[in-house]
Amino acid sequence: MGNLILVTGGAGFIGSNIVAALSERGEKIVVCDWLEQGDKWKNVAKSTISDFIDPDELEGWLHRNDSRLQGIIHMGAISATTETDGDLILKRNFRPTKMLWRFATDNKIPYIYASSAATYGDGAAGFDDDQSEATLEKLQPLNLYGWSKHAFDKFVTREISRGAMTPPQWAGLKFFNVYGPNEYHKGSMKSVIAQCYPKVAAGEGVTLFKSHNPKYEDGGQLRDFVYVKDCVDVILWLLDNPKVSGLFNLGTGKARSFKDLAAAVFKAADKPEKITYVDTPEQIRDKYQYFTEANMQKLRSKGFGGNFRSLEDGISDYITNYLAKDDPYR
Repeated sequence: MGNLILVTGGAGFIGSNIVAALSERGEKIVVCDWLEQGDKWKNVAKSTISDFIDPDELEGWLHRNDSRLQGIIHMGAISATTETDGDLILKRNFRPTKMLWRFATDNKIPYIYASSAATYGDGAAGFDDDQSEATLEKLQPLNLYGWSKHAFDKFVTREISRGAMTPPQWAGLKFFNVYGPNEYHKGSMKSVIAQCYPKVAAGEGVTLFKSHNPKYEDGGQLRDFVYVKDCVDVILWLLDNPKVSGLFNLGTGKARSFKDLAAAVFKAADKPEKITYVDTPEQIRDKYQYFTEANMQKLRSKGFGGNFRSLEDGISDYITNYLAKDDPYR
């Protein structure tokens, strides 16, 4: 076994937080990502990185360095839920994830990959991370991004059900609503926290969507908001517990409202609450989720004993130690 850990999407939001934590542990890290234009490079500027790989050159690099790898953490993907180019989604999401699965299997390398809570669609089938084929067949993602993640989860389940070889450790992580430092390059895909903090800090108000569902009040739409540092703790735990494999939810297990989120931002910024509500855009209204909440029992049953920050504690750390600083990067 080698001594390198490959992190694809390592300059992105969750990926760069993983890289930061691995760098703090003294691991030798290889990042596969595009830095593109703008400030994305700042996501990894504070970490010590052994090498950078262009994603289009990854497969060749893997075959030249197979004996040097001790783990693959695959976060690279088009993560925009608004992406409509199906061919591009297959090229960047499904096929590379499958290629890395095959490589990790053939070379006996632990493999952790990003799935998504978007695989659950409107939530009508629940939020249980049962990886059986029967359960996965019931899920109906609402967008291409969620479908691409779901397609790979189903591929893995089929491989296992037919007795095919797998990586020595594998874990698919169904991330719920992740927020935290280094998400600034994501534009409209940033968390509501990152989008509204500058307005709050300037003494302005926050705008939230009205509810178009009689079961929920305005701002009462519920999400499982999870702090990125807690997600990273789970990934480090998996690396330290190589006998644990499976498809796992990654949230707090506690749904909170957008109104709660906004209130926590105002409190952390020490500003009075000013919340107004606007209609949810018609183009996303019929695909809008009103409730998500991760069932975390499966990960707990495997021995994970870490705590997840409350929404208030996570937002307080995010604002105090990052968003309110001149240098907001981890």
